[in-house]
Amino acid sequence: MKVGYFPGCSLQSTAREYDQSLKAIAPELGIQLEELQDWACCGASSAHVTNHRLSIALPARTLMLAQKQDLGAIFAPCATCYNRLASAQYAIEHDASIASEVRSMFAADPREKSVRILGVPHLLLEKVEEIHAAVTVPLRKVKVACYYGCLLLRPAQICRLDDPEVPTSLEKIVSATGATAVPWDKAVECCGGAFSQSRPTSVVRLGRSILKSARTAGAQAIVVACPMCHSNLDYRQQAMNARDQESSMPILYISQLLGLSMGMDPLLLGLGSHFISPEPLLGSIGAAQSGLKHEGHHP
Repeated sequence: MKVGYFPGCSLQSTAREYDQSLKAIAPELGIQLEELQDWACCGASSAHVTNHRLSIALPARTLMLAQKQDLGAIFAPCATCYNRLASAQYAIEHDASIASEVRSMFAADPREKSVRILGVPHLLLEKVEEIHAAVTVPLRKVKVACYYGCLLLRPAQICRLDDPEVPTSLEKIVSATGATAVPWDKAVECCGGAFSQSRPTSVVRLGRSILKSARTAGAQAIVVACPMCHSNLDYRQQAMNARDQESSMPILYISQLLGLSMGMDPLLLGLGSHFISPEPLLGSIGAAQSGLKHEGHHP
């Protein structure tokens, strides 16, 4: 299965371990990642809150690149990139004036070829059987809380992935590794998103509530599919835990959990790059830890 790979800005900077772990597991699942040539920023939070035209034009350019490179699907592992691409596609499909404007910008018809927009849950759900087959270290002793955040599920008419209130896609993927996805009540709550720099106290308050819920549910780690969610819950966790002197909880990308179930070296999966060390979790599953150290990088 070949897909156009759109890493976006985060996976080449603050979320390098996400990119690293995805590229490690993809061949095991029969996925060929073909990076889009000449890709550019999707606009993320800044464009769509300042200039609506720009917020459509930037991701629309990526859609046009996929058409030109004859790629039927774009895989955008960053939840924000996925949301912006899906939003632009929805606008083009449902607003003739926007479609016309995009056509004039790029001298090509954005509706000429259909391009699927895939986030991590979309792609991995199609590979559940392959995940089962690739597991060499069943994670039967591992309990995790699956955290969706906001941008994978909402707006529901655009994302069309799962139930926006009671999703199950990440849980199905986790179950394929042998791990248990615990039921909890913060799976779709906001982590503070892009307020990490402008309103860090709000991020700390929201994150503390998320971590508390995961602990109460018996989770040993939180599994995410969004660089911003990972950054907030990992980087800010020391401040989140300080008030109540709580123990740390590892925050893993879903791709890292899959890699561990496939018996991959934690270093290969980028697990030495987190602020909150995953060593206790690795010990519980008997994963090799040689050379793994706490190397957290700043977002």
